[in-house]
Amino acid sequence: MTMTCTPARLPILAMTLGLVATATGPSPRAESPAPVPVIFDTDICEDCDDVAALAMLHALESRGQCRLLAVTVTADHPQAAPFVDCVNTFYGRPNIPIGVVGPGGVKVPSNYLQLATEQDAGAVRYPHDLLDGKDAPDAVKVLRKALAAAEDGSVVVIQVGFSTNLARLLDSPADAASTLPGVELVAKKVRLLQLMAGAFEPIEGNAAFGEYNVMRDRSAAAAVADRWPTEVVWSGFEIGIALPYPSQSILEDYRDVPHHPVAEAYRIISPPPQDRPSWDLTSVLDAVLGDRGYFDRSPPGKVTVTDQGATAFVADAAGKHRYLILRDAAARARVIEALVQLSSQPAARSAAAVDRR
Repeated sequence: MTMTCTPARLPILAMTLGLVATATGPSPRAESPAPVPVIFDTDICEDCDDVAALAMLHALESRGQCRLLAVTVTADHPQAAPFVDCVNTFYGRPNIPIGVVGPGGVKVPSNYLQLATEQDAGAVRYPHDLLDGKDAPDAVKVLRKALAAAEDGSVVVIQVGFSTNLARLLDSPADAASTLPGVELVAKKVRLLQLMAGAFEPIEGNAAFGEYNVMRDRSAAAAVADRWPTEVVWSGFEIGIALPYPSQSILEDYRDVPHHPVAEAYRIISPPPQDRPSWDLTSVLDAVLGDRGYFDRSPPGKVTVTDQGATAFVADAAGKHRYLILRDAAARARVIEALVQLSSQPAARSAAAVDRR
């Protein structure tokens, strides 16, 4: 029942509330959950959804819902890590560790990473310190250091690129950061691996669709699917294409600053009025806010990567793998609104006030 508070009733309501407060004391406040410690592993080169996914993590950290421990880059491009540094600095967190895949990583082109060197009136548009990927540390070293310093069983790893870095992490030996080899370190420190990879519904009639993130380093994807020791949640290709990021948001929601890296990347890759699938954003949303019911999850089971690069799921009550399911049109609308609100949340402007690393 809805109570309408007319002026005549306000004093009575106030007295009633006062009596309740006197009789029972102040209501206990629910303790906010601790921020989710996150490592973001991305191929931030070819598509713009990686940029919006990183922006979402910064928004979630500003809300106290996650803490970004490190960003590791799975694509071998000299401007990928500098661009990540641009985005992190833009959001007031210039000290987040960044690692690169290095030799043997998948080499990919990019149409928007040049934003890292863009200038306006002789000044760098997006100030940052890391100017060349060759000056960034190896991704596995960054991953091991971040995991070793974290609480046991706490870290959520979000992979929205190729599996190269994580496969190498599993194979890594003990080092100065930890005496544990890779698989044991992951098992001790990681709570969840969230992957934007694979496909779990037929795509354009193809039931054995080879999704891009899997196909570009199929052997690494197969190794991670087979050997990763913790719970794994997959966001398949079908989820992202069902959730197009509205171009109207790119036109209207990023105008708090003259230049915004998310909006500029989207304009280059998917100029309005084109909408763009939200593949990578879905993994971030479920990884940090999985308890909010944005998606359903499949029953537990096991995902394997076939020789053709497709992902096959077999249900198994003892399995550690699940994949995301989008329920209906109402859930779709709710998810898109959450993606827009988080990715377009204005950046904190004071690095000293935000970055506590």
